[in-house]
Amino acid sequence: MAEHKASVKAPKILILGGGYGGLRAAITLQEQLKKEADITLISKHDYHYQTTLLHKVAIGTLSARKARIYFRKILNLKKVHFAKDKILSFDPENQRVFGNGGAYEYDYLVIALGFKPDDFGIKGVAEYTHKLSSLNAALKLDKLIEYRFKEYCHTKNDEDLSVIVCGTGFTGIEFAAELGSRLDELCLIGGIPREVPKVTCIGRSDRILPMFSKKASALAKKKLEAFGVDVICNGEVVECREDGVVIKQNGKEQHIKGNTILWSAGVKGNDSLEHSSFETTKGRIRVDEFLRCPQYRNVYVVGDCALYAFRDAIHAPTAQLAAQMGDYVGKSLIKILNGTTQKKPFKFKHRGTVCSIGHTDGVGIIYKRSIGGEFAAFLKNFIENKWLYGIGGAKLVFKNGQFRYRTSN
Repeated sequence: MAEHKASVKAPKILILGGGYGGLRAAITLQEQLKKEADITLISKHDYHYQTTLLHKVAIGTLSARKARIYFRKILNLKKVHFAKDKILSFDPENQRVFGNGGAYEYDYLVIALGFKPDDFGIKGVAEYTHKLSSLNAALKLDKLIEYRFKEYCHTKNDEDLSVIVCGTGFTGIEFAAELGSRLDELCLIGGIPREVPKVTCIGRSDRILPMFSKKASALAKKKLEAFGVDVICNGEVVECREDGVVIKQNGKEQHIKGNTILWSAGVKGNDSLEHSSFETTKGRIRVDEFLRCPQYRNVYVVGDCALYAFRDAIHAPTAQLAAQMGDYVGKSLIKILNGTTQKKPFKFKHRGTVCSIGHTDGVGIIYKRSIGGEFAAFLKNFIENKWLYGIGGAKLVFKNGQFRYRTSN
């Protein structure tokens, strides 16, 4: 009588989220995995987008066509399945998650669901402000700004052309600079006097881009002001209204008027995690040195959903950190599937960061060296293109890459 060997099911790896962390984990697995595994990437969109470029989409300097990178075009679908779905809840005790499409089971789970804007409980933020939290949100803001400039000849409402940016970190500064660099063109097209549009950038810190040196922050502020952006530091937003923002500065309240408000003052983790059985802080799960959830060792967390501390210093969520986390987790899972364990703890390698100030300018730090000007703009584009190359090769770089970094004069 012939013996029948029991079939061994391939381990199920579920990756939630197609941002920098989730996509990098999926790409690492499909490139390096030698043994069979059932890998599924789930995202509420069927495309990936670079969150570091959303400020360009919101100003209309980057098209939606170039911003969208469809998962099914860059994934090897023979190795990584893709499901378009929104994750609603978690059941880690039974190793499954639930989305609009039903239940998904897993042996190993990678949570990379991205961020949500944090309103810090400030009145009016939810009702009256825009957030660069998704590609669709950026496109909506672009249409609104374009509409108000086009309709100014009829409305004559100066406050329609007054844009207020709350937050002086990367998102706020890059958006304000991108808009400021386009004001001359927008005014020329619309026949609008240049003194009418106003861009105001408000931050709680005593300087913008506080993660940089004082010298770099001062240089960035000077560049912003050259575009006509009014920078307010030490300004605490106490309320957002339909017609502007109320701030407290030096103990006095001031109402800054403007009908378009961008909120970029901070982020938190995913809402669905906050209401789960995971122990979270503002929707973020504190992970161990191997990026695992301490409660469930088969659950990994990367990117904005992970609260990762190294030597008691909590790293701010960035695209660079998320990508390194995703790559590390992908390699850790490969070791497990090959019958070994990951013995090397995750360590973030901070290679530097660049903040663009319009298309052809910027400030930053690369390997502890301060940079600025066109060289910074070139490196910003290089970093964006390097990411594209890593997920889709040279073809994707030529199709969706960033190449303009020099002035035309």
